[in-house]
Amino acid sequence: MIYLDYSATTPVDYEVIDTYSKVCKDFIGNPNSLHKLGCDAKKLIDASTNQIASILKVKPQEIIYTSGASEANNLAIKGVVSKYSNRGKHIITTELEHSSIVAPLNYLSTKGYEIDFVKLDEFGQVDLEDLKRLIRKDTILVTIASVNSEVGIKQDIKKISEIVKTNPKTIFHSDVTQSIGKEKIDLTCLDLASMSCQKFFGMKGVGALYKKENLVIDPLIHGGKSTTIYRSGTPATPLIASFAKALRLVYEDFSKKDKYVHELNKYLKDKLSNLEVSINSNEYCVPQIVNLSINNIKPETMQHALEEYEIYISTQTACSTNNYSKAVYAVTNSKDKASHSIRISISYKTTYEEIDKFIEVFKKLLTKLNIRGDK
Repeated sequence: MIYLDYSATTPVDYEVIDTYSKVCKDFIGNPNSLHKLGCDAKKLIDASTNQIASILKVKPQEIIYTSGASEANNLAIKGVVSKYSNRGKHIITTELEHSSIVAPLNYLSTKGYEIDFVKLDEFGQVDLEDLKRLIRKDTILVTIASVNSEVGIKQDIKKISEIVKTNPKTIFHSDVTQSIGKEKIDLTCLDLASMSCQKFFGMKGVGALYKKENLVIDPLIHGGKSTTIYRSGTPATPLIASFAKALRLVYEDFSKKDKYVHELNKYLKDKLSNLEVSINSNEYCVPQIVNLSINNIKPETMQHALEEYEIYISTQTACSTNNYSKAVYAVTNSKDKASHSIRISISYKTTYEEIDKFIEVFKKLLTKLNIRGDK
């Protein structure tokens, strides 16, 4: 099997599974309980949170555990507009956002909120001058992902933050799901940041929202005691402990891993440059994501053809509901390219041999499917 869909989800690291399994067996108490078993579970959660905070260079009390990035995104957006509705009803975002950003913003637009989309330059990066123009006194929230999940475009979050903060009442949120584990990102320039453990070789079903300490938001889930007042529910001790383990492992030997992925990205692009495809990912993209368009072949047809060889890629982001990639369209301004795009996503666990095999099969299928005319 050749797995080239790491940006959709990553296989769980065996050491993370071991941690999850051990905590399930050895820490059975409810961390909200006052007896010894409960106290032991709470101590483990506190230790895990401290480790996560240390790696991300934030404060432990700034971490809110969620079921994943989609919940974190919804909590950030709805939590802000609920708490600060008196400040205004203007929100700024981009055409590159994940569906868990787009959907709550679409919902809010039916409730009287005005959503503006900041312009992008020819490389897919935020037009900073346009952002300056869009910021108003009643701008309550700016939400811009640090890295787009389909094309891999990386935004200059620090520069964007400086512009956003020209209005001290505007809150800046970023979905950093595709950054954690791929790069070292400074969260302190953000007010809110969403992430998911499944994107860095951790378990599915756990994520987090970083919330700057002095910021108050309204919770989505009200109820019993938890690790924070911003998200009720019995803390998932095994998932939280495994979150810390996955984060620690992915940042071990980070410079070495990063160098390897950059070299592998160049190798892959060099191989693709000899084929009849258009590469949509550019020099402003993270090396883990290579998006390309294939002429005259439906992305789903290529995806399933590769699957017959046990090679797994993606068409659009796994949560997309569109029949074309809005991200590719935003970058290329071509509906045809956006309708014929596929995403190859690699990691430091991808091998050169896997890339060679993929190129060999992909080249053969390009010829075969074009002859068949699978448009």
